[in-house]
Amino acid sequence: MIRQIKYFSVDNKILYNIVTYNMNNIKSFEAIDFYQLDDLFSEEHKLVRDSIRQFVNQEIIPNIEEWYEKNHFPTDIVKKMGETGIFGPNTSPDYGGGGLDNISYGLIMQELERGDSGMRSTASVQSSLVMYPIEAYGSEEQKKKYLPKLATGEMLGCFGLTEPDYGSNPGGMISKLEDKGDYFLLNGAKLWISNSPIADIAVVWAKDENKRIKGIIVERGMEGFSTPKTGGKWSLRSSLTGELVFDNVKVPKENLLPNKDGLGAPLGCLDKARYGIAWGALGVAMDCFYHAKKYSLERKQFEKPIASFQLIQKKLAEMLTEITKAQLVCWRLGSLMDKGKVSSAQISLAKRNNVEIALKIAREARQIHGGMGITSDYPMMRHMMNLESVITYEGTHDIHLLILGNEITGIPAFS
Repeated sequence: MIRQIKYFSVDNKILYNIVTYNMNNIKSFEAIDFYQLDDLFSEEHKLVRDSIRQFVNQEIIPNIEEWYEKNHFPTDIVKKMGETGIFGPNTSPDYGGGGLDNISYGLIMQELERGDSGMRSTASVQSSLVMYPIEAYGSEEQKKKYLPKLATGEMLGCFGLTEPDYGSNPGGMISKLEDKGDYFLLNGAKLWISNSPIADIAVVWAKDENKRIKGIIVERGMEGFSTPKTGGKWSLRSSLTGELVFDNVKVPKENLLPNKDGLGAPLGCLDKARYGIAWGALGVAMDCFYHAKKYSLERKQFEKPIASFQLIQKKLAEMLTEITKAQLVCWRLGSLMDKGKVSSAQISLAKRNNVEIALKIAREARQIHGGMGITSDYPMMRHMMNLESVITYEGTHDIHLLILGNEITGIPAFS
């Protein structure tokens, strides 16, 4: 049973409609809150988190292992996410978004990735890499045209930055945007693009005649625009990945994002996405810990639960410690973002740390499950394979080290 509730802010202004699910017959999840962080969250934060937790428990977790095994993306999940308020939670209500703060957005990403990294990627791209640049850099006409449909899931978007020869060095891109008077002519290609095979629009970054990076909205159906699907993935198998290919694509001039250009424009979007990943990886770590603890209490060897053995307790204690530290990092980072005081380096630290600890926790949880840990009866192997992508995209693990090194020393090691 589903019921619709009104979501109010503290000043009694209606901000958000969010779907909540009856808890009957929904798979349980034991929350991890060793340092009582719930005391730091508002009632709004907890309502948003618990509602998305229920959505994940009902719509994703019962199906995700089958989707993953079959390399299947359930297209109907897009509309369901839109109906639940998952897309554009930070976007202004004037354009169909939620008008929520960054901690709320982080908690949504945490719960989605607890279900699956691919599901979080779908939502993260839509919110941080498509809706955010349109709202932040776009014209009023672009905001009104695209954002309400993206918020409801009527439209799905993707983000075109990475190229076949330019990943960690996006400034080296060779995609070209030429001014032809009445329109722009776009040529080039983008690779490793989440959502691209079915996306209705793509926010694409290319260089103009002056080598200045510009953002432009490309719509499906434009002549010369194609989106081949990437196959053979052993990671993020429940989400869609593909290419963006531009062969003399004529794009109307009104599709150019007018309010920001240069490399800082796409990097600003990546900051938003990396922030969400920091929270999402935390969700994976929490899910693995939950299953490891539960299994260790149920599984018996030598006539007693394996949870009674020192090595198992060591693993669980270390998992809990890292999760608690990551929770505090996320909360503080979200608070800084809401105050407009966050830096890219601070976001890099959180993304890098939280993905690393999530991957280590997934591996330790798999070991606690023994041979059963490699089966689809438990989520650890799926999480581990997903995290091998997450630790690479949105800035590789080592690139984030160099971002922090630059912040510490003032010397850029990557240019």
